[in-house]
Amino acid sequence: MHDAPNLNKISPEFAARLTNLEPQHKVRLIVLLQIKNIEDLANKRQTRSDRQAAIKAIQDSASESFNRILGIIDKFDGKKLRDKPDLLGSIPIEIEVAGVNALTASDAVKAVMEDQSIYPAYRQNSFPSTPAPSRQS
Repeated sequence: MHDAPNLNKISPEFAARLTNLEPQHKVRLIVLLQIKNIEDLANKRQTRSDRQAAIKAIQDSASESFNRILGIIDKFDGKKLRDKPDLLGSIPIEIEVAGVNALTASDAVKAVMEDQSIYPAYRQNSFPSTPAPSRQS
């Protein structure tokens, strides 16, 4: 057993799955990084140059937060699966379970999510097709 993650930053289901794994077991996850002042950037009508400046500010803030967690990634034998955070301030990584707990304790992390494949429930339309009502002339 190992320390529990900060449940404000991880789903209860993912946290429960992690508790059943050894601390050195590796998992893939998506880290949502803290972005500074994003509300100020999104709540006003923007010109093209304003939008470009907002994108740059988000990228810079995400990169700053990412740099703050690099030590955690290294300490827990993790690896980044992309060179830099995306425009939403997220980055996929692989890390030991104990590292997930350390990430959720970091102020640079907004949340962590399990990186999992999503499959459609049905391959075909799940609703039966019904013919359109006929019109009588």
